[in-house]
Amino acid sequence: MVVVEADGNHVQPFVVNDLDIYSGESYSVLLKTDQNPYKNYWVSIGVRGRDPKTNQALTLLSYSATPASKLPTTQPPVTPRWDDYNHSKAFTKSIYALMGSPQPPKTYDRRIILLNTQNRLNGFVKWAINNVSLVLPSTPYLGSIKFGLNNAFDQKTPPDNYDSSYDIMKPAPNQNTTQGSSVYSITLNTTVDVILQNANALAKDVSEIHPWHLHGHDFWVLGYGEGKFKDGDEKTFNLKNPPLRNTAVIFPFGWTALRFVADNPGVWAFHCHIEPHLHMGMGVIFAQGVHRVGQIPKEALACGLTGNKQN
Repeated sequence: MVVVEADGNHVQPFVVNDLDIYSGESYSVLLKTDQNPYKNYWVSIGVRGRDPKTNQALTLLSYSATPASKLPTTQPPVTPRWDDYNHSKAFTKSIYALMGSPQPPKTYDRRIILLNTQNRLNGFVKWAINNVSLVLPSTPYLGSIKFGLNNAFDQKTPPDNYDSSYDIMKPAPNQNTTQGSSVYSITLNTTVDVILQNANALAKDVSEIHPWHLHGHDFWVLGYGEGKFKDGDEKTFNLKNPPLRNTAVIFPFGWTALRFVADNPGVWAFHCHIEPHLHMGMGVIFAQGVHRVGQIPKEALACGLTGNKQN
């Protein structure tokens, strides 16, 4: 397969035998049908990043000259092991923007470092970002901010970073977390760097892959690294041809660097696209230029404190 597009943006074409597709991602591939048309061929689909509890799935690539009921004569291809992270990283790091694609600003106005941890809250397993487990309020953020309903969600500014002494390679010494619904307020039309920092989960020597998705924007994926992100790691950023995406993964015990321009007025979620992880608190909220938003659809004001608001 020749990969030519990722998340709606052209990439430099590259050839693969298999590809990782994490929740929220999309790819376009080209496949040349140059094999014996009187045979059918297996296509296999397996689970990546999680220990699968089911066998790999199979389907057929069938030529029109051959009945679809005719099974291939070859054995099905075996998908890579779910925890072959080197294989996954090799694919992910092969993705570059096509020549002529938009390039990122050379510098940033604000950097936000988001530490991803697994924690406990009142005995329940949660995910947290900088030790805040996101809980969505009953009143939609956009209406709350637009109409100045300051009691609709937490007004405390969430942290832009975490304690530098935190050891990402070990379970947290204090595994309890806090809960909050606060918002990152970002100045409109500024450039924001986000460093996604992965860490050890509750169990020792366990860290998971997380695909992070940003609503309302694309971002440039500037790079990936192992261990804890350090200021010197900025020297490794790809500012020449980074891919423009809306979803990016962080690998176990590693970091991913993103850059986006906050040029879309509104309130936008940024979260792990494994849906249970979002509901368990693995996300943040970005708000920018809400005063520039005109009419808000009634459907976005239909609950909570804005239930009686009209657009």
